Amino acid sequence: MRLEALGLRVTNLPRSLRFYQRALGLKIVKRGDTRSWGGGLWVLLRDPRTRRVLELNWYPRGSLFAGPYRPGDALDHIDFTIGAASVAALERTHRRLVRAGARPTRYSPATTGGWMTSVLDPDGVWITVGRRPTPSEARRMRTTQAG
Repeated sequence: MRLEALGLRVTNLPRSLRFYQRALGLKIVKRGDTRSWGGGLWVLLRDPRTRRVLELNWYPRGSLFAGPYRPGDALDHIDFTIGAASVAALERTHRRLVRAGARPTRYSPATTGGWMTSVLDPDGVWITVGRRPTPSEARRMRTTQAG
């Protein structure tokens, strides 16, 4: 058994598609329509670098899966990384996400020591973006730990 995708329920599929494509660089892999048997519309997105996938699901009224939408039910957050990058790169990423429609939270590069930022997607789902130390930061950290 292997994990195929993380499924995320959305309230407005075109808006969420724009956000995940423009703000996070995910690419559409496949689309589906299961409304004929009581489902909804879905779009499978893939991160071109990590190959990880995210499925966006939209359910119309009357769908077997439709019900009251409560942001984040059974989902803590979606985690992304920008890899070994500077604090400035993380700050730029944070600003780009907010410009693309994300709502800021109290967790930003300024409040996390420059290691992480969190925003809310258009439906209120938490997205965290972290960074790993740059090579020079990693060297300083090893020196500090050894000393």
